Amino acid sequence: MTKRKPGKFSAAKAVKANARARVGQPKPARIIDTEPRTGREIKHKPKLEEIIRQNES
Repeated sequence: MTKRKPGKFSAAKAVKANARARVGQPKPARIIDTEPRTGREIKHKPKLEEIIRQNES
């Protein structure tokens, strides 16, 4: 069998590995529930059918 070639050195990976060894793994990210925004302008114009229905009511 042929010998395995060593991987290319990456300074960023070495720094991150060193930080993980000293401080520990970072906590997993949490999804923050955001409330729907209010007071925004309507993104799309209302359809003609919707306008007619509102006028009839």
